[in-house]
Amino acid sequence: MLCWFLNFLYLLLLLLFSPWLIFRAVTTGRYREGFCEKFLGRIPISSKLEGEKKRVWIHAVSVGEVQLAFTLLNALKEMYPQFLYAVSTTSKTGMELARKKFPQDMVFYCPLDFTWSVKNVLRRLQPDLLILVELELWPNLLLEMQKQKIPVVVINARLSEKSFRGYRRILFLARKMVRSVSLVLAQDEKTAERFKYLGVPPSRVINVGSMKYDGAVMDRGNSRTVNLAKLWNVTAEDVVFLAGSTQFPEEKMAVNAFCELKDQFPRLRMILVPRHPERFEEVAALLNETGLSWQRRSLLQEKSTLKMGEGHAPGGSFSRILLVDSVGELGAFWGLAKIGFVGGSMGNRGGQNMIEAAAYGSAVCFGPNTWNFRDIVTSMLEKNAAVVIHTPSELTDFLYRCLTETSFAETLQKNATEFIRSQQGATLRTVKMIAENQKWLAQSE
Repeated sequence: MLCWFLNFLYLLLLLLFSPWLIFRAVTTGRYREGFCEKFLGRIPISSKLEGEKKRVWIHAVSVGEVQLAFTLLNALKEMYPQFLYAVSTTSKTGMELARKKFPQDMVFYCPLDFTWSVKNVLRRLQPDLLILVELELWPNLLLEMQKQKIPVVVINARLSEKSFRGYRRILFLARKMVRSVSLVLAQDEKTAERFKYLGVPPSRVINVGSMKYDGAVMDRGNSRTVNLAKLWNVTAEDVVFLAGSTQFPEEKMAVNAFCELKDQFPRLRMILVPRHPERFEEVAALLNETGLSWQRRSLLQEKSTLKMGEGHAPGGSFSRILLVDSVGELGAFWGLAKIGFVGGSMGNRGGQNMIEAAAYGSAVCFGPNTWNFRDIVTSMLEKNAAVVIHTPSELTDFLYRCLTETSFAETLQKNATEFIRSQQGATLRTVKMIAENQKWLAQSE
């Protein structure tokens, strides 16, 4: 009865929001791809899943979770290469990255939480284990997993104060959902306590730390970063300032800071990486308004492009500003940055992942609104591994100080890498805990 009530509720919400969804689909291209997979659960029957081997389904919502899934899957394949793996995601950008990251595995859009779509996916996929990355608790999915006795593990679990308040409002349903969860591997103690409150037995909740630290690359000499440096002609004398995962109006803040200091520091260069692909053209328009020469990442290899603005600077030289209009390359670009601003932190988004920037040893700053990464931010500030800025002028001041006070920048950079290194190891602990919880994993070695 509950399942069909939820189906009715979802359909009602779809009907109410359909004008907005259609508008977004037409104007941004979102929601159009994978309709049959999402709404009907008609995922492709892939030859990559042929055979009688055990099947592990990993669900990663979007880009950040796909990156974590990649870290986990590498560890699982190293320990359990005999299993078959499938990865699902929800967003278009997540799907694009997943196809790049998992060419040897089945990749598909996760079904919407309708009874029929969930059942279709389970019938076609026949998983022996579902691993949810961070948090994606859908009632019909979890209830059907419980009905079919398929274990569910939540890894790198994160439950923010806002999400926790939401689940507390529907505590009866939340407790019914989490009964099907075999194991919660939390990234911090607060999350662990919140899952226990929702009804997961204490013996099934373990704080293993955050896997995000393990996925961070710390070697600036990695092949992807080196190739990007060659493409944009970055030399050792250049000081690259990167504003990553930005939202409005953070790009304008970064551009203004760069413009104020570019003449005083001729080796200063800037990289802008907007969080959402649909904003690439908006940021391009902002750069055009400055009158400065700038380049698109997507055109760096097209050497015939020699015009002002989009493409190469006049004469085939390289401009001092780069707009990264691609998906999945931010991590490698952080390897070029000596100074960084992590976006999503000046507005209401709650911040974006600052671990990649810190791992490479960038002098990191971000805005005050970072509740999505509260524990990480608290630890970084305690270790003097980052700085919080509150206004556009403070961003300019931070950039200026990093450029003029060598000891200030070097201290931030050194503390950042040391902090990341001290936090690593959660992935190995995660795989071990899954194996202990699911005895058939260990028995298959």
